[in-house]
Amino acid sequence: VQLQASGGGLVEAGGSLRLSCAASGSTFNIYAVAWFRQAPGKEREFVAANRRSGTTNYYKDSVKGRFTISRDNAKNTVYLQMNSLRPEDTAVYYCAADPNLILSNIRQSVAYKNWGQGTLVTVSS
Repeated sequence: VQLQASGGGLVEAGGSLRLSCAASGSTFNIYAVAWFRQAPGKEREFVAANRRSGTTNYYKDSVKGRFTISRDNAKNTVYLQMNSLRPEDTAVYYCAADPNLILSNIRQSVAYKNWGQGTLVTVSS
């Protein structure tokens, strides 16, 4: 599957953005999906994930209660709604997907086979 991320931009602290990740292919519903981010000079880190529709979402502790991952399998799209943004959320955000993800690896970037190109989110203070 090919992934195309969009929706990044410049926003003031406290603002909101919604990222989208459109996937090609007809079997997207079986894929685990996730968002990762990478700030300048830092390693890529896990943000949020969902293994299957209707199952538990997983989040990085610092985004719990502010970010929400969701998916629309009919549109082959996964979203990341980001509210109450902080300057420390500034990063390039990547969507990822994998058809055979083991739940214990859901936060591990190396477990995802398919990646989007990234979209930049900048939060000003």
